[in-house]
Amino acid sequence: MNASQLIRDSVMRVTELRQIAADTPGLARAVSDIKQLQARRFAGTYYDLLHSAQFKLAALFFLDELYSEKDYSARDAQFARIAGTLERVFPHQVVQTAVSLAQVHRLTEELDLDMAQHWMTHSEGGEAARYCRAWRAVDRRADRNAQLNTVVEIGHELDRLTRTPGLRFMLKMMRGPANLAGMGSLQKFLEAGFDTFAALGRQKQGVSAFLATVQAREAGLVALLFDADLVAGEAEITRTLAQAQ
Repeated sequence: MNASQLIRDSVMRVTELRQIAADTPGLARAVSDIKQLQARRFAGTYYDLLHSAQFKLAALFFLDELYSEKDYSARDAQFARIAGTLERVFPHQVVQTAVSLAQVHRLTEELDLDMAQHWMTHSEGGEAARYCRAWRAVDRRADRNAQLNTVVEIGHELDRLTRTPGLRFMLKMMRGPANLAGMGSLQKFLEAGFDTFAALGRQKQGVSAFLATVQAREAGLVALLFDADLVAGEAEITRTLAQAQ
C-alpha cells in the first residue's frame, strides 16, 4: 500500500472514531478526560526533562505533538486532502515521517476510545484507579508496544531528517507553497520537529539519550500497568500526576 493510501486510511479511521464518540452520550467527554489525564501523566513522567536545559524543547515537542489532549482535526483534514500530493511535493524521508505520524495517531485514537468506554461506565474510585482499571480492561498490550515503538521511531526519523543536506532550506522555501496547498499543519510539524531535533543533535548523544529515556520510561509504565497489581499501578499514576502540578 502506498503512502497516500496509508495516510487516507488512518485519517478515515480517526474520523470514524470521533463520530462514534460524538454519537454516544458522554463518550466524547470521557475521551477528553482520558487525553487530559494522559497529557498530565506525560508531564509528570518527564518533569525532569521538561525542566532541563538540554531536553526541554524535545520533551515539549513530544508533549505538544504526540501526547497532547489538543484537537488534531485540522491537521487530519489536511492530511486526508493532500495525501496524494504529499508524495509529489515532499522528499521520501518526509513522506515516511508523515505516514508514521498518521499511523500512530490512528492507534492512539483507537486506544483512547476503548479506554474512554470503560472510563465512562465505571466511575467508582479516583481518577488514577479508574485509569488503571480501564487500561487493564482494554488490554491490547501489543498495540501499546507498537504505539511506543512508532513514537520513538518518529523521533529517529526526525533526527535523520536533520542530517539530510539542504532539507532545512527546502522546508523554508516550501513554507508558502505548503500553506497555499493546504499543508500548513504538516509543514509546521516538520519545521518544529526538524529544529527541535537539530538542536538536540548538536549536543553529544542528545537524541539517543532523549529517545532512550522515553523508550525506557514508557516501557516501564506499560509493564507496570499490565503486570503489577492494581494498587501499585494506582500509586504510581497518582504520584506521577502529582509531579506534574
